[in-house]
Amino acid sequence: MVSVRKSHQVVSVNFQHWLAEQALPMSKQQALVLAWQDVGKYYQQQEAHLLKAMEMVEILSSLNLDKDSLVAAFLIPLLEASQISKDFVDEHYNKEVVMLCQGVKQMAAIKGLGQPSVNSSATPSAALSSNKVDNIRRMLLAMVEDVRAVVIKLAERLCDLREQKNTDEESRVLAAKDSANIYAPLANRLGIGQLKWELEDISFRYLHPQVYKKIAKLLDETRLDRERYMNEFVGNLNQQLKALNINGTVYGRPKHIYSISKKMQQKSLDFEQLFDVRAVRIVVEKVQDCYSALGIVHTQWHHLPKEFSDYVATPKPNGYQSIHTVVLGPEGKSIEIQIRTEQMHDDAELGVAAHWRYKEGPSGGKSSSKTNSFDEKISWLRKILQWQDDVSESGELLDELRSQVFEDRIYVFTPSGDVIDLPMGATPLDFAYYIHSNVGHCCIGAKVFGKIVPFTHRLKTGDQVEVLTSKQANPSRDWLNPNLNYIHSSRARAKVQHFFKLQDRDKHLAQGKVLLDAELDKLTHFTVSQSQLKEAAVRFNVKTIDDLYAAIGSGNARLQQIINYFKQFDDKLKPAVEIDPQSLVREPQASKKLASDNNGITVSGVGNLLTHMAKCCSPVPGDAISGFITQGRGISVHRQDCEQLANALSQQGERFVEVQWGLDDHQSYQASAQIIASDRQGLFRDISTIIANEKVSIVGIDSNSDSAKQTMSMIINMEVTSSELLTRVIEKLRQLDDVIDVKRL
Repeated sequence: MVSVRKSHQVVSVNFQHWLAEQALPMSKQQALVLAWQDVGKYYQQQEAHLLKAMEMVEILSSLNLDKDSLVAAFLIPLLEASQISKDFVDEHYNKEVVMLCQGVKQMAAIKGLGQPSVNSSATPSAALSSNKVDNIRRMLLAMVEDVRAVVIKLAERLCDLREQKNTDEESRVLAAKDSANIYAPLANRLGIGQLKWELEDISFRYLHPQVYKKIAKLLDETRLDRERYMNEFVGNLNQQLKALNINGTVYGRPKHIYSISKKMQQKSLDFEQLFDVRAVRIVVEKVQDCYSALGIVHTQWHHLPKEFSDYVATPKPNGYQSIHTVVLGPEGKSIEIQIRTEQMHDDAELGVAAHWRYKEGPSGGKSSSKTNSFDEKISWLRKILQWQDDVSESGELLDELRSQVFEDRIYVFTPSGDVIDLPMGATPLDFAYYIHSNVGHCCIGAKVFGKIVPFTHRLKTGDQVEVLTSKQANPSRDWLNPNLNYIHSSRARAKVQHFFKLQDRDKHLAQGKVLLDAELDKLTHFTVSQSQLKEAAVRFNVKTIDDLYAAIGSGNARLQQIINYFKQFDDKLKPAVEIDPQSLVREPQASKKLASDNNGITVSGVGNLLTHMAKCCSPVPGDAISGFITQGRGISVHRQDCEQLANALSQQGERFVEVQWGLDDHQSYQASAQIIASDRQGLFRDISTIIANEKVSIVGIDSNSDSAKQTMSMIINMEVTSSELLTRVIEKLRQLDDVIDVKRL
C-alpha cells in the first residue's frame, strides 16, 4: 500500500495554501516561510522541483523531524538542479542546515552498492578504486555525524521513485532496483518502517507490474467482504479490552503488496492461504497491557503456535518490538494480530527518525528503552565506519557493506545473553572476530549450546555461541582459503590477512636492514645518517625508516636504486679535482676484475679454488654466505643461516673459510620456492606469467594436490641472478589470488 499525500493532489502549485494545510507547529511554518522568501523565485520557474520539495517536507514532517531538517529538505531539489549553490546555502542558513545539505549530497556515494558484487578474491586495485573508497568513507561519515541526513536522503529517494512513473521502462527498472536493493534495506536497518514499506511497494510495482496488479486486484475484489468482517472483529475486540479496563486502540492494519508477494513465494502459498490478508493492530499504553491483550485474544480465539513471535521480550536488532500472533477468527478465517505500545509503534514506524533530538542530549520525555534502541542503531553505523578501515586494504569494502546493510542477517547469542548480528552464512570464526580481533586470533574452538562444533559450522539465528581461546595468537593460513569455508565475512578475512602481514613485515624488516647495512658498509669515507635514511624513505614513497627496510626485504624497493641514491650524497662530499686533458685519453688497462671461479665466488686470501653451491640452501648473490672445505669436492658455499652449515661447523669448525661474491652480475644461480595455494584452474598459468615477466627461467617443477582440502603444494626451481630478484618474485607470487603462502627453500 502506497501513501497518498496532499502534494500528490495539487493541481495548481500554491505554496502558502499548501503550507496552511500541513498543520505544522508555528516554528516550522515560519522557518519554511523564510526559506520560501529566499528561494521562491527559483521554484516559481520550476514547479516540478517545488512539488518534490513539498512532498519531501510532508514525508519528514510525518516522521516528526525538526525545522532544520524540513528546511534542508526544502532546499535539496534546487541544490540537485544547480539552481542554487552551496555558497548560497552557507550565506543564508545556519550551520545545521548547511551540514544536513552537505550530508545528503555525500550520501549519493551509496548509489551502486547494490549492483552485482565484485569478486571478493580480486586484487584490491581491481575490486575497489581508492576514489570509490573515499566516496564511501564520506558517505559513512555523513551517516554517523547526523542521522537526519540519512532520513532526508531516504525521503528524497522516495520522491524520485514516484517521479519515475512517467519515464521509460528502463529508467523505472534501474531506479526500482536501486531502491529495492539499497534504500529500502537501509530504511529497515534503521527501523523506519513507514519509508521501508513504501519504497518496497513502488519498486515492486515497477519491477513486477503484472504480479503487482494481480495481487492488488485480489485485494480489491475481497475488500467489501473483508471490511465488513474486520469491522465486526475490531468492534468485538474493543469491547473486550474495555471490559478489562485496558486503554487501547484497535484497527485494521494496512497490507503491503510486496510483503504479500514475498510471503507467497517464501511459503509457496496461494493468496487464499495467507494468514495476514486480514490483519489487526492493537496499540496500548503499557507493556503489561500488551500481554493482557494477548491473553484476551488467545482466550477468545484459537491461535496457531507456529505463527507466534514475541518481539517485545526479544526485540529485533533494529529495535523493532511487537507481539505477533495468528488466530482463527469467526467463520474459521485466519487473522494476524500485532500488539504493541504507543512507543513501540512510533519506533516501528519512525525508527531513528523518532530520535533526531539525540544531539540535544537525553531529555526527560525519552525513555531508556527508546534511548537504547537509538544508541544501538548509531552504534551499528559507527561499526560500519570502523570496519571500512579493516577491509578497505583487502579490496572487499563493497562486499562487507552489502553484507552489513543489504543481505539477510542472523542473530546469535553470547553466553551472557548479548545479541550478535552477523551475515547469513557466518561461522564461529566470524563470531570470534566480531567480538574482538584478539579473540579471533586466539580462537582454538567453539561451542554451540555447549557442544563442540567445527570452524566450518554455519551458525543459525538463536544459536548460543561460546569461543574457546588459547593464550597465544595462532591463526592458520588455511582460514584464508575460501574453498575450506572457515570464514565467511570480509571483515574477519581482513583481520587474518592483517595478522600475517604484520608477521611477514617483521621478517622483511630484519632482512632488509641486513641487506642495506651490508651494502652501506661498502661505501668508504661516507656514513649514512638517520636524517638521510628518513629522506630516502620519503624518496621511495614509504613513511618511516622501518618501512624502507621492510620494502627492501620484500622486494618492493630495489636495493641498488637506494644505494645509488646514497652515493649521490657521497659524490657531493668529494672535493673537486682538476682534470688533466691527457687523462681523458683512454689507454689499454689490465682487467681489475677480482679472480673468481665459474660460480662467481672469491675465496678470501686464496686464489681461484673449486667451489660449488650447496643444494641444502641454494645461495644466490645478495645472500650472506660462508664456505666449508669438503673432502675432494672443493669448497661448499652455504647461506650463513643454513642449518646444515651450522651442524657441520659445530663438529669441524676448522673447515670454515670466508667467501664472497665476485663482480659477475650476469651469473645465474638455482633457487627453489614452495607455493601453497587453493587448487584452481589457471593457477600455474598465473604463476608462470609472473616468473616470466621478471625474466626468470624455470628449471623444474614438482607439485602435489590434496583433493580433500582442495589445496596444492608446488616446488619451483628457478635460475636467478640475485637474492633481491628472488625476493621480488616471491612477493609477487604471494599476491596472486588463492595463494596461501610462498616461501624460499
